[in-house]
Amino acid sequence: MESIRRIREQLGVTGLDPLQQQVLERLIHSSGDFGLTPLLRFSPEACELGLAALQAGAPILTDTAMAAVAVQRMARRTLKTSVRCVLEWAPDEAPNGSTRTAEGLRSAWQELVAKDVDQQAPIVLIGSAPTALEALLDLVSRGATPPSLIIGMPVGFVGVAESKRRLSASGLAQIRLEGSRGGAGLVAATVNALLRASKLPE
Repeated sequence: MESIRRIREQLGVTGLDPLQQQVLERLIHSSGDFGLTPLLRFSPEACELGLAALQAGAPILTDTAMAAVAVQRMARRTLKTSVRCVLEWAPDEAPNGSTRTAEGLRSAWQELVAKDVDQQAPIVLIGSAPTALEALLDLVSRGATPPSLIIGMPVGFVGVAESKRRLSASGLAQIRLEGSRGGAGLVAATVNALLRASKLPE
């Protein structure tokens, strides 16, 4: 693809391993923003852990319907991975002190993880709602099964920096963007890069 060739040419040597490089290229391809390069962070072996989880049948759980739609086509073309959005479990109205997305995440985790200990834990995509990321981190801190991978890229200014700092300190497998940038398109591009890699020739 000519776009990827030009991206690689402009990036030059990044020092990233091949899977990390593919994630970065797809993030830039989807955003047109080379400024994401210094903001991208990977925990040790995050891409390998995410890829292995996908190949073992891990579902993908998103915080927005937009992210789910952006992933579904690639999921069908590659591993037939299940893609769900936490809003499927969200109440009609947010309770005091919470959000619909956070409540949906808690209910989804109860259904998808607590009731099926034999299934691979989901890969969680957070591109919009820092409250959902905080809710997930709260669950894990209280002993819930951790996700196979968190792609933590909530966008904006309210609660975003705090949730990303907490994710960074959590020790969980993660791919994140520092700062205020993020969004549904970027989390989708990240997991789609891993899905593409799942089907590359050995």
